[in-house]
This record gives sequence, structure tokens and C-alpha cells, in this order.
Amino acid sequence: MISSTGKCIIVSAPSGAGKTTIVHHLLDRDLGLAFSVSATSRALRGYEKDGKDYHFITPEEFLHRIKQDAFVEWEEVYPGQFYGTLKSELERIWSTGKHAIFDVDVVGGLHLKKIFGSRALALFVEPPSLAALEERLQQRGTETPKSLRKRVEKAALEITFAPQFDARVVNDVLERACEEAYQHVRDFLSEERARPPTMKHG
Repeated sequence: MISSTGKCIIVSAPSGAGKTTIVHHLLDRDLGLAFSVSATSRALRGYEKDGKDYHFITPEEFLHRIKQDAFVEWEEVYPGQFYGTLKSELERIWSTGKHAIFDVDVVGGLHLKKIFGSRALALFVEPPSLAALEERLQQRGTETPKSLRKRVEKAALEITFAPQFDARVVNDVLERACEEAYQHVRDFLSEERARPPTMKHG
């Protein structure tokens, strides 16, 4: 268990909805936030840096740390490919008096919301429509017709979970969505209702 008065901001969205841009915007504002770097067992990509983008560890080490109860939460996203939040990462952030912000998928976001309860604000960033999301993904130029269809189908499913989040931000005009997210976070951090959770993988 980690005792702290620190809070958590959880930002989730379908791929292409703009959550990472909004997270960076929130980090740049005067909110006292620090980015929670997730751990993963997948290989590091050329442009990524260990400890900044992810904590990269081997599948064997990941499983070892699961046994040691080192994670707040974790999931096996693909066979043999794990992602999770290390307790040490939150200890690092909260020891500096800051609040943690997460950039996670929809399932991970709901899991974190369940763990942290009233000390977390879970934001769901959604596109104005599935058609708009599909157009954004096409403009990236990184998708095949097959992978694009899979992403859009997954997004349609993920949007059905939106009502389970504390607040929804429609990313139609980015500047407006960033400001709306900022107001939600600012209001939440001004509330005195955080309480320490017991951290465990459910």
C-alpha cells in the first residue's frame, strides 16, 4: 500500500482521438502534474527512450515483478506482451508533491479508476464521430485498409465505455478540448476528497 495525498488524472481514448496531445497540454499547464511512465515488455522502438516513453523490461522480468507485487495494475495486451503501472513510479511522483497523470487505453483507464476511486479523475477523450476518427487515422498514413478497419471497429467498441468515466471531452476543436480538459482537472485537484487506496491487481 502507498500512503499519499497525491491524486491521479487518467486520460483514455480510442486510438487517434487525441489523448496524448491533451495529456501534453495538461502537463504544460500550472496543475502540478507529472507523467506516470508505464512499464512494458515489448521491444524499444528506435525513437523511444527507456524511462521516458516507457520502462522497458523483459517478459521474464515483468513476470518476476508481478510475483513481487510491484505493480499497481498490469495487463497482458497481446500474448507475451505486458503493460503495467509500477508502484515505484507513483512513489516517485507523489514524493515530489505532484499528482500523477496517465495516458492509457480504455480498459487500463477503467481499471485504474476502480483502483484509485475518489482520488482519481478519469477523462474519456472521444472523436466527434467515427467518420472523423477514420479520416484522422487515414491522414497519418500509417494504416493499411485492414488495420484501419480494425482500429475503427475497436474505437466503436471503446466509445461504448465512455459513460463509465467521470467526464467526457469531445475533441472536435483541439484548443477547445484542451481547455475543457484543463477545467475538469483544475476543478478536481481543488477538491479535498482524496484518500489513500490499497493497491492490488484485480
